[in-house]
Amino acid sequence: MKQILQNLRSGETKVEDVPAPGLGRTSVLIQTRASLISAGTERMLVEFGKGSLLAKARSQPDKVKQVLDKIKTDGLLPTLEAVFSRLDEPLPLGYCNCGTVLEVGQGVEGFEVGDRVASNGPHAEIVCVPKNLCAKVPDCVSDEEAAFTVLASIGLQGIRLMKPTLGETIVVFGLGLIGLICVQLLKSCGCKVVGIDINRKRLDLAERFGAEIIDVTAGADAVASAIAKSGASGVDGVLITASAKGDSIVHQSAQMCRKRGRIVLVGVVDLNLDRADFYEKELSFQVSCSYGPGRYDSNYEQKGQDYPLGFVRWTEQRNFEAVLGSLARGDLKVKELISERIPLEQASRAYQTLTEDSSTLALILTYPKETPARDHTVKTPAELVRSAAIPQAVVGLIGAGNFAKMTLLPALKPIGARLRTVADINGVAGAHAGRKFGFEQTTNDYRQLFSDPEINTVIITTRHDLHAPMVIEALQAGKHVAVEKPLCLNRDQLIEIKQAYQQAQNKQLLVGFNRRFSPHVQKMQSLIAARNGPVCMTCLVNAGAIPADSWVQDKNVGGGRIIGEGCHWLDLMSYIVGAPIVSVSATMVGRDSGVEIRDDKMSITLGFSDGSVGSLHYFANGHKRYPKETVELFCDGKVLHLDNFRKLRGFGWSNFRQMNLWRQDKGHHNEYGQFIKRTVSGGEPLMSFSEIENVTLASFLAVESARTGQVLKIE
Repeated sequence: MKQILQNLRSGETKVEDVPAPGLGRTSVLIQTRASLISAGTERMLVEFGKGSLLAKARSQPDKVKQVLDKIKTDGLLPTLEAVFSRLDEPLPLGYCNCGTVLEVGQGVEGFEVGDRVASNGPHAEIVCVPKNLCAKVPDCVSDEEAAFTVLASIGLQGIRLMKPTLGETIVVFGLGLIGLICVQLLKSCGCKVVGIDINRKRLDLAERFGAEIIDVTAGADAVASAIAKSGASGVDGVLITASAKGDSIVHQSAQMCRKRGRIVLVGVVDLNLDRADFYEKELSFQVSCSYGPGRYDSNYEQKGQDYPLGFVRWTEQRNFEAVLGSLARGDLKVKELISERIPLEQASRAYQTLTEDSSTLALILTYPKETPARDHTVKTPAELVRSAAIPQAVVGLIGAGNFAKMTLLPALKPIGARLRTVADINGVAGAHAGRKFGFEQTTNDYRQLFSDPEINTVIITTRHDLHAPMVIEALQAGKHVAVEKPLCLNRDQLIEIKQAYQQAQNKQLLVGFNRRFSPHVQKMQSLIAARNGPVCMTCLVNAGAIPADSWVQDKNVGGGRIIGEGCHWLDLMSYIVGAPIVSVSATMVGRDSGVEIRDDKMSITLGFSDGSVGSLHYFANGHKRYPKETVELFCDGKVLHLDNFRKLRGFGWSNFRQMNLWRQDKGHHNEYGQFIKRTVSGGEPLMSFSEIENVTLASFLAVESARTGQVLKIE
């Protein structure tokens, strides 16, 4: 199917072939009939993409600060690579869609095949949208009109926060698409509406919709004129729907308000609020969030958990329904806002018009009436497929997320394996990775990799809860498997994987414990190879905070941060020592600390079979500028100190003082180079299952020990 994507680095907008989306349990699959290009949001994105790197930096000073912090900790080259990789990501455009339901998920009620629905789906022939972000379209509302639903809901949410009452005077500051829609919705509430803009055509439209207008370009004083139109008492409220630099709009809004007036920001303006503007009049100011309650709540949007109507009257979905009701009654008229209708295949022209003609309001994209092919696999253009130096190593990748694209695939790319298929439920992400790194095809059905007889090696980089079932399926399909850490989330899964591995003869199973393959760690192990006594090690990890609602923190999805990430350093210490872990004792921050998440701030003590000891201090409450990883090793009166995988220093070694690298090397290239080589030539496993099992069990016991206060043994 075809979808509109934008390259953030160049600003180029293209119609690309991507796999048709799969259907989620709480989602609806929709064939698009019309979609609306937002003259505000999408113009801003395109202009941002076309700007120079300097212009991009100036427009996002907070991101520049993050980049500078990363340079200080990780170095210049890795930081630049990360920045350019992010800018190279294709951005799906669009969020105002109308189409026909093709299929509904198992957990969806209220929608049937054939229903016309409005949704926040992107500009694509087929979209998959969570059920709470869809609303049925009345028969009397056209596809084009219904495409305005989501955009209008943004304005409606601002109006709901304003709480206008019959007879009040409300100013709409900025008469773009949302502003002109708000004029009509406020009129239907019985308000006197005053519109302010610098565009004469938009002022004329607002006047036709019933607003009194103020043309500041003709010399009118916005504040004085608004106060005069309110009967000299000041307006009851101001709805800011403009996008502008500076804080003059907020300042003027405050000046034109009556005492205890309300200001609601829907658009984008600078917020250097002047206390004096708000103090004397006791004004209220609020920023409106998108379509309404439920926005950015994964439980509502992704999992389909609705808010009770008696407690949350207007959710995102109910706002959609309210807008569609206004369209059906004729209270909201949008046909006059349509500047042009453009076929999907001419989308580049549409975005050129959007950026070159400032008078453009709404552009409607039209779509073929025939149902597009629902291909879940798309071939990569032949000219981008690279020849294979080792044709026997045929790789399929499941999961094209940030780690895969920024770390794993750059490491895999020069190895020489044949890159056959990349699978990702997000067709856009998979298609981009396939084209960029030279895969022959991309799909959103990962099982195609297991059934493809040409693929003999599968790499899994999905969310953690999918690792165990996918590893088992891949082994049962006779594939070599590399899976990012963790291997699994519980003991039952570990037992099942062990059984599948034992039944899959002569297959490599690698878990992404890459740090053991780094040149610094290889050097550390060689230096202590002839040691006379046990080793004492400390790993200090400045892990950084992750929000409590992140999937990583979800015990059923991510496993928590110790199982999901802390296992890295448990493996690292076990590998350097050269002995398995036999005891685990852990402590996490106390219950009285007031910290919501406790187990991402933990100290773990390990005992090894040779008498060595190790400690992992995994703390998520540090500062970003401090190095993420520090490793210290003590043995035989000597010390090794590893600083963030860039500098290794030795103290007391007669033949070693330091080892510095220009950039971080955490071992990914070496790890996958050796893995691919062994899938071709055979030989002993690159990582024995007993090592994998030992470290995985130790991560489970660390979490258990921290909660029970017991020292736990590994038999």
